[in-house]
Amino acid sequence: MRILFVRHGEPDYATDSLTETGKEQARLVAERLLRENITEIYVSSMYRATQTAAPRAEKLGLDVTVLPYMHETAWGSKENRELPMRGHPWFLAETLLNEGYVPTDDNWREHDYFRDNLATDLLDVISTQIDELIAAHGFTRTGRLYKVADDVTPGKTIALFSHGGSGASALSHILNIPYPYIMAAMPYQFTSVTAVTFPDMPGKTVFPRLSLFNDVGHLSLAPEKKPTFDR
Repeated sequence: MRILFVRHGEPDYATDSLTETGKEQARLVAERLLRENITEIYVSSMYRATQTAAPRAEKLGLDVTVLPYMHETAWGSKENRELPMRGHPWFLAETLLNEGYVPTDDNWREHDYFRDNLATDLLDVISTQIDELIAAHGFTRTGRLYKVADDVTPGKTIALFSHGGSGASALSHILNIPYPYIMAAMPYQFTSVTAVTFPDMPGKTVFPRLSLFNDVGHLSLAPEKKPTFDR
């Protein structure tokens, strides 16, 4: 099985919708995904993600399943403490590096910038829920890996249209990469396609594999836009 994580197109964050450039990006990624043999489409509950998914879903004649937990990441202290960069997880990761703290271990959760951060809470919700989705397709998490069901359907590809933050949260959990590290080291662009592959090996325990990351080749005909991250 493959999960294709697709980030939404360029947004107008104030209206939670796509700009004209974002709509063109959505059209281009829909064409890009034609060759992927997608059988199911999932989307965040936010409009900019559903707008991005719509052209592909319409071309395939597929219904879209909404995953409310895949909405964009919130951030900031639950205890109303002042945090650097307002607790913004992408910028916090850079701050940690410049303070001499390399967040490559699980103990990042204990750091003062993340222990009561709303972003950490959402990561935990996504980790639980994304595993339920993956299990429904025949791959049950055991420790840090996945056990394949005996009756798994081989060759399945599903697409998940979401956001920079929620997508990174899912990747952090599935691939066992510390959350602050993935935020700093693996940013990805609007309508980029990232693939995680679960080997179809019935009864075996498998490593999920990052088989494609930040593919934006379809944007070669669209205006280049620097990725941004906001709620």
